[in-house]
Order: sequence, then C-alpha cells, then structure tokens
Amino acid sequence: MLEQIFILLIALIALVWSADKFVFGASSLARNLGISPMIIGLTIVAMGSSAPEMMVAATASLQGNPDTAIGNAIGSNITNIALVLGITALLQPLTVSSQTIKREIPLILAITALGYWVLSDNHFSFYEGIILMSGFAIYIIALLVITLKKTQGKPSDDPLIIEAEHDVAPAVSMKLSLLWLGIGIILLPLSASFLVDSSVFIAKAFGISDLVIGLTIIAIGTSLPELAACIMSIIKKEDDLALGNIIGSNIFNILAVLPLAALISPGDIDPSAASRDAPYMLGVTLLLFILCFSRRLGAFRITRAKGVLLLLSFIAYQVLLFSRLS
Repeated sequence: MLEQIFILLIALIALVWSADKFVFGASSLARNLGISPMIIGLTIVAMGSSAPEMMVAATASLQGNPDTAIGNAIGSNITNIALVLGITALLQPLTVSSQTIKREIPLILAITALGYWVLSDNHFSFYEGIILMSGFAIYIIALLVITLKKTQGKPSDDPLIIEAEHDVAPAVSMKLSLLWLGIGIILLPLSASFLVDSSVFIAKAFGISDLVIGLTIIAIGTSLPELAACIMSIIKKEDDLALGNIIGSNIFNILAVLPLAALISPGDIDPSAASRDAPYMLGVTLLLFILCFSRRLGAFRITRAKGVLLLLSFIAYQVLLFSRLS
C-alpha cells in the first residue's frame, strides 16, 4: 500500500511537471512560428492548466474506468472554485475589471448546467460527448473571433487579455522547443497511466469507488497548477488572470475533459455522479456567480469573507463524500 501511495505521489508530480513543460514547449514553438502571444495565451497556455485532467480522463477511460474520468472533471471544477479560489481570496481579495470575465461567468454557469444535464440520466452517451466537444470548439473559435475583432491589430485594453499575453514565456530555440514538447508528450500519458493505476489500487484497497477517487485525490492533485497560477497572479497583482484561470479551466473541464469519458467509454455511470456530485458542482458554480455579481457600489470583488464561504463549501463537500463512506 505504501508503495502505491508513493507511486501516486510521484506520478502526480510528474504529471503536473510534464504538463508545464508541454505548454512551455508548445508556446515557444508557436512563437517561433510567428503566432501572436495573445493567441497563444488564450489557447495553448489557457488549455495547458487542464492538460493533467485531460490526460487522466483519457487514460482512465481507455482502461475501462470512465467514472474516474467523470469524477476528475467534476471534482476539479468543485476544487477550483471552492478550494483554489477560496484560498486565493483569503490571501488577497480579488478586484476584477475584465469585461471578458464578466461575460464568461454567466457562460460557465450555463456550461456547468449543460454538464449536469448530460449526466442526469445516469448514462453518458457517445453523442453527448460529441455535443460537449463541439461546444468546446465553438467556444475557442468564438473567443478568438471576439478578441481579434475587438483588438483589430491594436493592443487590447482588457486586463485579462493583457495579463494572458504577458503570461506567455519568451521563446527559446526551435530545437529546445521541440525537446520540451517531446518530453511533455512522452511523460504526460506515462505519468497519467501510473497515476490511474495506483489510484484504482488504493480505491479498491479502501473500498472506495472509482468515482470518489477521481473526485478527491486526483481532482485535488490535478488542480495544483491552477492554485500555483492563482498565487503567482496575485503576487504579480493580476487579479483578472487569477479568476480567469479558474473560469477557463472549468470551461475546459466540462467541454474538453468530461466528454472524453463518453467518447472513449460511453455507457452507464455511477448514479452518485448525477444525484450528488454534478448538482454540487452546479451549486458551487451558482455560488460563484452570486458572489461575483453581489455588487456593492458597482464593485466586482471577491473578498476574504467570500473566500471563507467558498472554503466552507469545499469542506462541506468533503464531509458529504466521506460521511457516505463511513
């Protein structure tokens, strides 16, 4: 058992590290090919934080454990909002001015409701996976079109766009870019495979379902990049980027991570995902929506008090999960 726990921790570290190197290599390669930092920041870098979840979801589904993939997507969204954003707001209250974020907060609520709907009948079909993945393609295209129309060759005045552009690392040589990209491509699936195998072993040893292991250990572990990104954002006083990372990651989890389970291993799912976990994810997202739009004198802030409320919602969810297991 100790050996499997050790493998899980090492695999988790390797997964997060290789995802970072994959994003770095892909971003540097894109810059060398003449793609603008703004486009890279809104696509490659933004999607990079969800790379661990995507790889775990694909690996788990290929190994016949789609509930682990579903749990990872749902659990990561709950963790991102309740734990990561809660900790971030406790460290530094967030003041948001980006019109992009204000537009995407209602959008993430609608997308989360869609995610809940496709799981609500305890069956996740291939066609539902196609619907979600199509939504992902539409979202990325729409984001780029809207952003490019607003800028039209001139610098953007939206804080989120500016911060995302600045967040793109400087390019290195083409050879080094390809090297880091290759390392990421090799280590991402390898570490994800070890992570899923050890998680399933531990889950069976403790009598925990595949769904719960995805909702807890894997979800919290794969949300570490978001936590690190948020902490770095508040250190740099980039409040918009901190919240933007959370919203973007959650959109990707619903539209790009969750459908992998349906596309690779469609069929019936653990009923708890539909009756307990997806509704809680929707509830936490609704809470974020209410907290963001509970304006006072026109302010758009996530205060420390709101951060405490988010953290309490995360603790309540863990109690809900493990009280059912005892």
